Amino acid sequence: MKSAAEHKGCRASAKTGQVSCGSQAGQGDLPTEIWEKVKNHPCYSEEAHHHYARMHVAVAPACNIQCNYCNRKYDCANESRPGVVSEKLTPEQAVRKVLAVATAIPHMTVLGIAGPGDPLANPAKTFKTFELIAEAAPDIKLCLSTNGLALPDHIDTIARSKIDHVTITINMIDPEIGAKIYPWIFFNHKRYTGMDAARILTDRQLQGLEMLGERGILCKVNSVMIPNINDRHLVEVNKAVKSRGAFLHNIMPLISAPEHGTVFGLNGQRGPTAWELKALQDACEGETKMMRHCRQCRADAVGLLGEDRSAEFTTDQVMKMDVQYDLDMRKAYQSRVERERAAKIAAGQKELAECAGEMSAITLLVAVATKGSGLINEHFGHAKEFQVYELSTSGAKFVGHRRVDVYCQGGYGEEDRLSAIMGGIHDCHAVFVSKIGGCPKSKLIKAGIEPVDQFAHEFIEKSAIAWFKSYLDKVKRGEIQHVQRGDAAIRQGSRISAA
Repeated sequence: MKSAAEHKGCRASAKTGQVSCGSQAGQGDLPTEIWEKVKNHPCYSEEAHHHYARMHVAVAPACNIQCNYCNRKYDCANESRPGVVSEKLTPEQAVRKVLAVATAIPHMTVLGIAGPGDPLANPAKTFKTFELIAEAAPDIKLCLSTNGLALPDHIDTIARSKIDHVTITINMIDPEIGAKIYPWIFFNHKRYTGMDAARILTDRQLQGLEMLGERGILCKVNSVMIPNINDRHLVEVNKAVKSRGAFLHNIMPLISAPEHGTVFGLNGQRGPTAWELKALQDACEGETKMMRHCRQCRADAVGLLGEDRSAEFTTDQVMKMDVQYDLDMRKAYQSRVERERAAKIAAGQKELAECAGEMSAITLLVAVATKGSGLINEHFGHAKEFQVYELSTSGAKFVGHRRVDVYCQGGYGEEDRLSAIMGGIHDCHAVFVSKIGGCPKSKLIKAGIEPVDQFAHEFIEKSAIAWFKSYLDKVKRGEIQHVQRGDAAIRQGSRISAA
C-alpha cells in the first residue's frame, strides 16, 4: 500500500500535459495496485462508469453537522439528490439487499454507504454493514462517504474493514466561508456554531484526508459549488486537498430548488450555470483530475450512474427473491463487459487516429442520449439525462451530464418539457440520439442544435469524433460558419420517475 500513499493522486504528463489517473481508458502512470482499485469503480473512473454499477445502502440516518444545502427526506421515492431515501435499512437487511442486487446486476461492483445522514455519525451500523458484506460478497468494493468531522477517530476501523475508497465533502478551508454554509456541528458531545464550528470541521477534514493517505486509502473529495459564497474559494480548496493526497476532486453544482426545503433553496440562493461549473472545473484541473461524471446520488441509489433501479429492490421485494449469489457468474459477466469496453476504446482510438493531422482551434460541446455501455442507444424522448462531451482535434472529452425530465409521456411529447430540455443543452452544437421524432427534431434545428441519429447504437467517442471531423470539413468548405453557443441551465433535482 506504500505506493498508493506515495502516488498522491493524479498527475499530468510532462510531455503532453494530459492528466492521468486511470480515469480515462487505460492504466496510465498508476501503480498496478491502485489501477486494480479504480478500473471498475464507476465513481473513480469516468470510463468505467459507462459499464459498471454501484449501489448505496441507507443504514446511517443520523448526522453530526447541518448544511444549508441539505434536507434529508425519508420515505421519498421521487427526488434524486443526496440525503433522500425511500426506506432505511438495518445492517442485516442491507446485506440481503446487496446480494439480491449483485445477483440481478452482475456488473454491480461497488457498495457505498453515504447516509442519509453521515456514516461515521452511525459507526456501529456502518461498520457492521461493511463487515457482513465483506464476508458475504468479498468481490465487491467497499466505499464510505463522510463529511469528515468524525473521520480521524475511525481511520483504524476503516483500514481494518478493507474500505479502499473514502469520499470526504470539503466545501471550504476558510472558517468565514464555512460559517455561511454550516449553521452548526455536534462534536465531542457539544454543539458549535458559526466560525468555531467551521474551524473545527475544516481542521478535522484535512487531518482525516492526510491520515487516509498515510494508510494508502484512496480518497475523493466532493465540493458543492455555491455561487457568490465558495465558488472562487474552491480553487484554494482544490490546492489544499491535492497537496494532502486527494486522488480525485469532484466539484458539484448546488441543488437549491425551493421545493427541496433547504435553507439555500428557501432563501433564493441560486446554483451555478453549466458554463460557470465547467469554467471552475477547468480552472482546478491542472494536475488534479476532476471528476465530472458525478450524479449526486440518492443515499439508496442502485444501478449505473444516471439510472436508478432502487424501486426494483425494496425490502419487501428483496425478501421474496430467490437470491443465489454466484461469484463465478459475476466474474464471467464482468469479463464480457471488459471485452466490450476494450472494443469501445479501440474504436475511439481508431477514429481519432484518422483525425490526426487536423489543425483547428475549434472546440464545441455535444450532448448524447445513452442508456450506458458507452453507446448512443437512447431515444430523445425517453432520455432522463444527456451526457456532454467536449470535441476538439484531441478527441472527445467527457465534461458532464444534464438531467432532464422525460419528454415523451405515453407516446406524446410534452412541449413545455421540450423547452426546458433545449435550455439544458443550449450550449451544445449537436445532440446524438438513437431516434427522434419530427417535432422535436425541427425545433432543435431551429434552435441551432443539430439532431444526429445516423450513429444509432454505435460507440459514443467514435461517433462523436467522426461527426466532428465532418463538421470541420464543412467549416473549411464554407458550408457552415462555426459560432459559439450560449450558456445552459443545470436542471435542479430531476424527478426519478418519468411520471
